[in-house]
Amino acid sequence: MSESIGVIVLAAGQGSRFRQVAGAEKDKLLADCTGRDSAVRSVIEQVLVSLPASLGKRVLVTTEDRPQVIRMAQAYGCEIALIDSTGMGDSIAAGVAACPQLDGWLIVLGDMPFILPSTVESVLAGVADDAISVPVLGGEFGHPVGFGRSFGPGLMGLSGDRGAKPLFAQGRVVEVVVDDPGVLWDVDVPESLTFRPA
Repeated sequence: MSESIGVIVLAAGQGSRFRQVAGAEKDKLLADCTGRDSAVRSVIEQVLVSLPASLGKRVLVTTEDRPQVIRMAQAYGCEIALIDSTGMGDSIAAGVAACPQLDGWLIVLGDMPFILPSTVESVLAGVADDAISVPVLGGEFGHPVGFGRSFGPGLMGLSGDRGAKPLFAQGRVVEVVVDDPGVLWDVDVPESLTFRPA
């Protein structure tokens, strides 16, 4: 079903914890990061490079003050949805609103560079009209999360900082058990740029 599923990359957050440590002018999405394939790329490029080729519809949601992130996303075939807010709810709503006709949406966080492509494929396989597909590691829900078509109105109705977690109560949740620490690993401080699985 992945032909008609779009990917929404959330890249509007300001990364304030990262800036507190690295410096106010440092954008974590542009920080150098060694990927699981040992190649050094920016955090956002690591995220984009791990997306399956089958996901033709790609929307990156960000703020207009990130021209380098926008150029990188466009190089990877993303459409850009610009928003004024840095809230996750607003970002998800804007991304889904940019392609509401699809059969589903894979919500990807722009600061999670260590998710394996195979994990993304497994999550995609669990997406159905009435189902949310989520990777689970050690009993904990991770990312990315896939939402079927019936969740479109709910996703577009999100706002502020609240993410899509409340929607989990409204449908079937397909738990995709993975052995991939990347699903829980976000870059919130500079030390997180280096992947060190437990």
